[in-house]
Amino acid sequence: MSVTELAIVAKIGREVFPRADVLAWEDMRIDAAAKKIGAPAPAPAPIADRREAWLRVKQDLGNDELLRRLRRDTTIAGAMARMAKLSGRRRKSVTDLFVPGGSARHFTEWFTGITVASDEAALLRACPDHFVLRMHSGTQQVLETNGGSPVAALFDIDYDDVSSLTTPIDVQFPYRLDGVARGSDGTPIGGVRHQFRDTSDGVHARLLVEFPLTVPGIVVRGHRWHLACEFANWFEAAVASGAA
Repeated sequence: MSVTELAIVAKIGREVFPRADVLAWEDMRIDAAAKKIGAPAPAPAPIADRREAWLRVKQDLGNDELLRRLRRDTTIAGAMARMAKLSGRRRKSVTDLFVPGGSARHFTEWFTGITVASDEAALLRACPDHFVLRMHSGTQQVLETNGGSPVAALFDIDYDDVSSLTTPIDVQFPYRLDGVARGSDGTPIGGVRHQFRDTSDGVHARLLVEFPLTVPGIVVRGHRWHLACEFANWFEAAVASGAA
């Protein structure tokens, strides 16, 4: 897929990072994700080429094989998620993106479209740590590595339910992509509240994931880079498609 790189700026914590830094993180995570599933990493190349090569590796293996290879990880992560029942408190991972050009409404419509259509290539391509992203029994099944976690997690996101989210809506952001994350037994374990608004220069995206309190802080902090990577790539893909 041919896309034009945008000068997207990421604000992570108190620091601001250019697109090049996020792309360098993505390049590094391709190698880590390949090791995670016991697959050869794509050869050194421009990041756009490595991204496509890594997507093909995941597609060739297929969802069932990826789920099988990561079953031990997801069993461990599932046990940790069940501990979340002990507390309704959450840890929050937040990243702000500032996108030159585009439209908040058009982007959220585009993203909803690829999610509902279960466009697995568009969903998997966005981050090396995405292994399975598809609509499954009415919710989005997600198998991914969160931040720098040592294990991959398997969960569902229900975009029709926001009842257990603890993050309030910011009225300055009129567009949202949000939903509850549930563990294998249906227990709410967190969720997403991604909010978007138009600016004089383009789009301001405030990306937020709620994790169970039991998730270590180092994972929550590391996931801010995951958010910067996936949404910057999705914004570029939306612009390339003419939708944003």
